[in-house]
Amino acid sequence: MHTYVRALTKIASRYAPSRMLSFDLVHVFKTLQLLNEHGHVSRTLLCQELALGEGSIRTLVKHLKMQSLIKSTNAGTRLTHKGKALSSELFQLIPLEANMPKCSIALGKFNYVILLKNYSFAVRSGIEQRDAAIKMGALGATTLLYKDYKFVMPGAYNEDSLQKESDIANLLIDKLKPKENDVIIVGSDNKNLRLAEFGAKNAALLTIMGHETHT
Repeated sequence: MHTYVRALTKIASRYAPSRMLSFDLVHVFKTLQLLNEHGHVSRTLLCQELALGEGSIRTLVKHLKMQSLIKSTNAGTRLTHKGKALSSELFQLIPLEANMPKCSIALGKFNYVILLKNYSFAVRSGIEQRDAAIKMGALGATTLLYKDYKFVMPGAYNEDSLQKESDIANLLIDKLKPKENDVIIVGSDNKNLRLAEFGAKNAALLTIMGHETHT
């Protein structure tokens, strides 16, 4: 099992006899993204970006510190060397993401797409990814695989899902730069973009975790 899988599992796990956690893997991942992007972040920013209360943010920060992934400074919370290394591993697997318009594969008012590198082998029917998105409160998720320069649904490798929507296909190629056997996950929601984003990210994370914990 990869180091980042163990670390993420521990961060998002309850330490007995503590109460149930109000954050999930996706909040941990988003925190690492924010720290990587900004260098340091305040708890106020984390509350805003993660849509969590102050108590949940305190617990999340505590769990990250227990794994030695972050440290507190006068400027705010920063990644440690270990945190940067773990984040780098994750960002290699989930390197790119973008907003996308409504189309045949993105049925929500708000849609968010992310790239999962070289993980098509871990996708079965796409139902697992849909359920992972719904768990975060999103409308759902659509999973595509990049095969033979086409975007295809799992199990339908000969059918180009975007054959009649070249503008969407070009947008995905431009924004995500997919390669053979990459996975594209579109999170969708009718309420707000954050739910669509968190749905897509949770689907990607659980695809990774589900495979790694069974190998």
